[in-house]
Amino acid sequence: MILWFTVAQVVVAVAAGSLCVVAGLTGRRPSDVTVGALAVVEALLIAQVVVAIIAPLAGNPPTGDLLEYWVYLVSAVLLPIGAVLWALMERSRWSTVILGVAALAIAIMLWRMQVIWTVQLA
Repeated sequence: MILWFTVAQVVVAVAAGSLCVVAGLTGRRPSDVTVGALAVVEALLIAQVVVAIIAPLAGNPPTGDLLEYWVYLVSAVLLPIGAVLWALMERSRWSTVILGVAALAIAIMLWRMQVIWTVQLA
């Protein structure tokens, strides 16, 4: 993984999560802004999949468990999809909060993936 890209993804995920949680707690239903924020997080996760495929070939192999890393990454990619589907089926203020919680969970998962990739020794 690339540190600056991971930090950028975490910042975007925390910003999107904070936006959605605040919007939900103020009573706003899912909108283009909140769903779009999660779409940006999803796009960055897709880019992370590409980076994870190319990085070992470019001489940046993981030092931790590769299976654990991929389970985190696949789960993180699926999480915004599930949250958006929930938000579109149940259009309430709480589904907007769920969008935010999903984005904040992704931020934590991204940092854990960085730790798996770089810090642990296999």
